[in-house]
Amino acid sequence: MADPLTDAEARFGALQSYQVTLRSTHGAGVQEVIRYFYRKPGWVRMEFEQPHRGAMLVYAPDTRRVRLWPFGLGHWPALDLAPDHPLLHNPHGHRVDRSDVGVLLGNMLALRQRGSMLPPDAAAWAGQPATALDITGPPGGGADTVQRYRVWLASDTLFPLRMDSFAANAGLLESVDMGDAQIDVRFPEHFFTP
Repeated sequence: MADPLTDAEARFGALQSYQVTLRSTHGAGVQEVIRYFYRKPGWVRMEFEQPHRGAMLVYAPDTRRVRLWPFGLGHWPALDLAPDHPLLHNPHGHRVDRSDVGVLLGNMLALRQRGSMLPPDAAAWAGQPATALDITGPPGGGADTVQRYRVWLASDTLFPLRMDSFAANAGLLESVDMGDAQIDVRFPEHFFTP
């Protein structure tokens, strides 16, 4: 495996869907637990466990709109929002329409292109064999800008199992555990159009 990051992006390009429980911690200690579902060409469904337990949203790439049920599917109100609506951003401004693993891998490749990557390291995460990568951008990033990524890719699928991002001051911006990912899941017909 000469270039695991490029290979990981190619593997993402070949998959059709995935589901994962995102367990993230932001630098300020804010924790999120979200059941995340993705199907190409960009359908996203998020079911929130922490914070906002019971909230659910669906992003439809054909309409470029987000349907949000703040109190759970079937409960009033149901909001129809643009993906850049402030109500939908997490503490780092991530957007639902740019939240999939392909976007993350693309960001890592772009940072590596401007900076550097240490040689891959054999590791393990969540009991799975993994390849650990450390990617650092050029000096001069802002306080909220990712300056460095540390990522663990599953050895068999090259799907990210964990990702840590750091600011220029080396402070942790976000840590995300994706150790329970399932690839090429067959979702029910109306799963993304409830």
